[in-house]
Amino acid sequence: MERPSTDSDLSIESREFVWADEDPTSAYSYILPVVLHWLREGGAKRVLDIGCGNGVITHELAKAGYEITGVDSSASGLALASKAYPEIRFLQAGVERPLPEELKGRFEAVIAVEVIEHLLLPRELFRRAKEALGERGRLIISTPYHGYLKNLALAVVNKYDAHWHPLRDYGHVKFFSINTLSRLFQEQGFRVRQTRRVGRVPLLAKSMIIDGVLE
Repeated sequence: MERPSTDSDLSIESREFVWADEDPTSAYSYILPVVLHWLREGGAKRVLDIGCGNGVITHELAKAGYEITGVDSSASGLALASKAYPEIRFLQAGVERPLPEELKGRFEAVIAVEVIEHLLLPRELFRRAKEALGERGRLIISTPYHGYLKNLALAVVNKYDAHWHPLRDYGHVKFFSINTLSRLFQEQGFRVRQTRRVGRVPLLAKSMIIDGVLE
């Protein structure tokens, strides 16, 4: 599959994560089915999509019957999302500040797809999720997978630069394994229910997805 321009090095210097088009990124094809399955499994209806970007996943969940709101700090992403999906509510909000009062405690599930690796302060994502969920609810996070064999393979084929986007402002700054991200869930008061590696074979997976319940 050809990489969409959003996944390339278009945004080398910028004031935000720049979204260049309305196309889904290559990661959505193997992440979205798992997210949908886990949301159905948990019975959630009201969902907040933190870091919704150009709104593609937000739209797919709306089509599946979820009452969903998308938030993102990127003005370029939200402009694309609002134009393509005017029936969905999108708000500009970054994870570094509390959610708008109207969103607090309203949701049964929060998703954050390929977001946490872009955050210098990843715990802020969990704080925003807890504000959205109130006392109970589910949090589903996906992020690029990092394990020993995967990183060794990247080094052998000289693909670190393509994988990490080092020249792109607001690119990847955090690199998690299942163990480290699970520890962050637990530290922030979420019990991990299930994990999944997706894209390629598990040892060389492109991404991992973790599902946790607020306790």
